[in-house]
Amino acid sequence: MLHNRWVKVAAIAFIAFYLFTRPTQAGNTVQGAIDKVQTGADRIATFFTAVMH
Repeated sequence: MLHNRWVKVAAIAFIAFYLFTRPTQAGNTVQGAIDKVQTGADRIATFFTAVMH
C-alpha cells in the first residue's frame, strides 16, 4: 500500500514539473491524447454503423 502511494506522489510530482517547465509540450501531449481518444471513438462508431447496416 505504501509503495502505491509513493508511485502516485512521484507521478503527480513529475506531471507538475513537466507542466511548469515545458507548458507548450505538455499542452501538445494533452491535445495528442484527446485526438487519439476522439479518433478511437470515431472508429468504433464507424464499426457499429457498418455492423448495423
